[in-house]
Amino acid sequence: MAGIAILTIAISSCDEDTNTMGYSLTNDADRFRLVPDTFHVESMNSIKADSVLARSSYCYIGCIKDPETGAYISSDFTTQFNVLENENNYIFASKKNITSLDADGEPIATSCYLSVIINSYLGDSLTAMKLMVEELDKPIEENRPYYSNFNPESNGYIRNDGLKQAKVYSMVDLTLSDSMRNVRQTNNYYSYIKIPLNKKYKAKDGVTYNNYGTYLMRTYYQHPEYFKSSYSFIKNVCPGFYIKHIDGQGVMAEVLSVQLNVDYKFKTDTTEYSGSKIFYGTEEVMQTTHISNDKGKIDSLVNKVKDCTYLKTPAGIFTEVTLPVEEIKKGHTNDSILSAKITFQRMVDLNNRTDDLLSDATQLLMIERDSLYSFFEQNKVTNNSTSFLAVYNSTLNTYSYNNISSLINHMYANRNKGSKNWNKVVLVPVKTNSVSTSSYTSATVTGINNEMGITSTRLVGGNMNPRNPTISVIYNQSKE
Repeated sequence: MAGIAILTIAISSCDEDTNTMGYSLTNDADRFRLVPDTFHVESMNSIKADSVLARSSYCYIGCIKDPETGAYISSDFTTQFNVLENENNYIFASKKNITSLDADGEPIATSCYLSVIINSYLGDSLTAMKLMVEELDKPIEENRPYYSNFNPESNGYIRNDGLKQAKVYSMVDLTLSDSMRNVRQTNNYYSYIKIPLNKKYKAKDGVTYNNYGTYLMRTYYQHPEYFKSSYSFIKNVCPGFYIKHIDGQGVMAEVLSVQLNVDYKFKTDTTEYSGSKIFYGTEEVMQTTHISNDKGKIDSLVNKVKDCTYLKTPAGIFTEVTLPVEEIKKGHTNDSILSAKITFQRMVDLNNRTDDLLSDATQLLMIERDSLYSFFEQNKVTNNSTSFLAVYNSTLNTYSYNNISSLINHMYANRNKGSKNWNKVVLVPVKTNSVSTSSYTSATVTGINNEMGITSTRLVGGNMNPRNPTISVIYNQSKE
């Protein structure tokens, strides 16, 4: 009888209803429910980017016609050269071992040239282009921002009586044999533009050398202290070069680096060798990019097109978005926002010609309107609180920001602090630098720069378009 009673109690205590599971552990005041809602973006409009911060992993050289606007976009750049502090004693071979000598027995360079290493290019590989290399008169100062409208010529940085060398080039080097070009293409060689600097060179002190490489060599033997660091080298020996597009249309090249090569001969014991020293122009030293664009064409797109918004680079157009912050928070000031997702739809191109030269922006930065310049000048990266990054989804033709709830809360808290842009963000095409510690971990973004390549994207929206994007919000509504 006792066993039957215990079994009866056990069975009656089992209840399959789990609706109240956990309620015995949760205070009534802490219980909540999820409430979804959707809001339309208040407004979207295109804004002109007269210039952008010209700090990038790449420089650009060339000129190309924008098939969308008919505008000509050209690019030039300056570069300095890097000297490692631990290589001071090994820049060139010992002077006593140099066998390339002039009539007076002084060391000379057998050859000197610049190599502009091309990472990629846009346009016709056979188009003939022309550039000019000009020596800088003084170093371009560090510790200040340089925008894409910075022109070293008009700002007095070019040495009037300094080195100048023109070069006609194409992306496919037609001076090479067919077999050699095939070897380079199939073995992933970088294309490069070789610019000889073998004419007589007159230094600032009036001394003339047979070429620029000889100037570098003799300066090294006379003043090795000038080669102890990049700073000393740039200040005392070589302030850098301006590589300027001067003729041709149809190619825009993305420059990976620039190399300053000095060739000479030396011996060890009785054997003669060919030596070469390469000075590298990379992002570790100062580089600036100067972009020329047709401002009238840019103004036309910004002012006349109202049924979409534009993203155009370089130094072209951004999209400004006004978020419905007050509407989202209305009636929910005591509720927390679990998520707020917004997706921007890419609009179909106006014509097929844009597919030939213009690609879509790959990565899109969302930042507050008032942070448009300071974000890049301070070398910031996204924090997923007030700045976010979206990657273009080519399958869905969209850019999605999955949760900007922290930005909504931040804007609402700062709505009465005097900025007329308190609820506005800007969408900016960017390129990112990233590193990964192993093959098992995701890459960490270490730098974000303005996109300096040629891209164009139209987004669905605008002041005359009723199909502005929507924000999907989920509230955590506390039980009162």
